[in-house]
Amino acid sequence: MRMRRNEGVVGYILLTILGTAFGNESMDGILQYLKTHGERLDTEIAEAVGVSLANVRQSLSELTAKGEVISCHLIRFEQGIKIEGMSCRLAGFTPPAAPGRKSKAQSTLS
Repeated sequence: MRMRRNEGVVGYILLTILGTAFGNESMDGILQYLKTHGERLDTEIAEAVGVSLANVRQSLSELTAKGEVISCHLIRFEQGIKIEGMSCRLAGFTPPAAPGRKSKAQSTLS
């Protein structure tokens, strides 16, 4: 049991080293894209960043493991066609409030 746990840690470390050596540019591009555009599907990210879908999914899983991105698997049906993908957004990022007047908070204690 203990041996398998150590193998997982070693595999994670190797994956992290390879990801930082070869995927830093794509991860930075993904993070920047999500910061400017908000929640998006993995296919939209791949198209916008110019990286293959497999590389985007690998980078997203690494970013999710690090806690920088929150992702969930989803299934959509568009015009009867089943589309499977990952919906992703930055973790802990709140977009700025929209410009314009805001309604006043109403008190229920009056």
